[in-house]
Amino acid sequence: MKKNLIYILNAFILIMMISCSEDTIDIEGLGVIKGKIVLEGTNEPLENVKVSTNPNTSTVFTDENGLYRLENVPAGDYSLSAEREDLLAEFEAVSVLTDAEIEIVFEMDIATANNKPPNTPELISPADNAENIAVETTLIWRASDPEDDVLSYTLTLRNDTNNTVETFESITDTTYTVSNLSYGVKYFWQIASNDGINEDVNSETFAFETVPVPNNRVVFTRIIDGNNVIISTNETGEEVQLTSENRNSFRPRRNTTVAKIAFLRTVGAETHLFIMNQDGTETEQVTSNVSVSGFNLGEIDYAWDDNGAKLLFPNQDKLYSINTDGSGLTLLYQTLNGNLITEVDKNIATGNIALKTNDLDGYNVEIFTINESGVLQETVLTGEMGAAGGINFSINGTRLVYTRDVSGFENPDYRQLDSHIFMYTFSSGNNLDLSIEKLAGTNDLDVRFSPDEANVIFTNTSNDGVSQQNIETIEIANPDNRTTIKENGAMPDWE
Repeated sequence: MKKNLIYILNAFILIMMISCSEDTIDIEGLGVIKGKIVLEGTNEPLENVKVSTNPNTSTVFTDENGLYRLENVPAGDYSLSAEREDLLAEFEAVSVLTDAEIEIVFEMDIATANNKPPNTPELISPADNAENIAVETTLIWRASDPEDDVLSYTLTLRNDTNNTVETFESITDTTYTVSNLSYGVKYFWQIASNDGINEDVNSETFAFETVPVPNNRVVFTRIIDGNNVIISTNETGEEVQLTSENRNSFRPRRNTTVAKIAFLRTVGAETHLFIMNQDGTETEQVTSNVSVSGFNLGEIDYAWDDNGAKLLFPNQDKLYSINTDGSGLTLLYQTLNGNLITEVDKNIATGNIALKTNDLDGYNVEIFTINESGVLQETVLTGEMGAAGGINFSINGTRLVYTRDVSGFENPDYRQLDSHIFMYTFSSGNNLDLSIEKLAGTNDLDVRFSPDEANVIFTNTSNDGVSQQNIETIEIANPDNRTTIKENGAMPDWE
């Protein structure tokens, strides 16, 4: 019994000695880890970064100056870590010494710093240096990303005719349709791929050339979004929109010699002459100081002159000539009775000018021809009641087509009830009615000769003044042969 008691006492003394020995080591073996955490590259202090040791002793967070301090860290070897959700974690081996301060500075990078950029986009279609590409075409490419990041694309498009660079951003698909390209122009396109992390990665540059300018021989107007819009079409009915629906552009007249189209456009409270290429590009204003004006803008017409170098146009009771570059404004003729000049046409072969004049209400119509000196040559129409207009010479100047409301109706709204097409022959004075098969209750308006003069082209519409207008043709040798060539169109020209 006594021997067992001695064993227990010795064991108790040993345990106490060991316990006292460990407490002494902990107190004597403490150190401090301190330092600063900054953003790599800028040295901007980083706040709220978690700093801890492994094996774990304590955890602290950096202050607004990026500073941290771990107190009472037992002496030994540790892995010191710095972590924040939006940053790449950093680790540093550290040896803590008793009663010593160890300073560790971390440079941390953003979490996406190791993200790889997208692969270089591969252009698919149109193929490089492709030709005869439509003016509305879909561009196709292929793209990928090493981490399968969601990609967006930027398309850059330029051409070899001017310095314009078009940029289409935030494209989310690998196809994009471009429209309203110019005809017969070489374009260059490039795709930039972006993963939202890295810089753009650019593809190589491809080129393609659009189809040549189409020989759409018929031009006309159509109302779109409240404005007259000029459109060209060929014999198969294929249409090309030439002017914007945001501008009121009307009364187109082609000139095949200079390959230009003249037209009227509303500019503020005035109407002016413009010219453009046959594909609708390079629009230029011709008139400025003197506008095109008369009693009714929907009736006013003008004419090409001097093989496309000049234009003739009316302004109230005066007839002017102007060069297509806007220079050389010249007064050619003024009515003697104060009536307004509403329409004009000129024949290159004879040099004669046909005029249609009327009073302020559009009536008391006279259609006559003058020479280039303003001397009266021949009177085609005078003394008839009702509206008339739509004058156009034949190519050799021996005939003139026009329209006239045979009902003789006159009213303040200038409504026409039964407008027919007539063809006047200068040598005989004969007037041939070409509207013998016109549908009752409709008007034939805005008549022009076809290029081969076997037909006339014109607008047919209900006499209610609000119904749809359609473009039709009549065979001159067989006037009962009428054909509708374009629905929802007006003011045709066929050159």
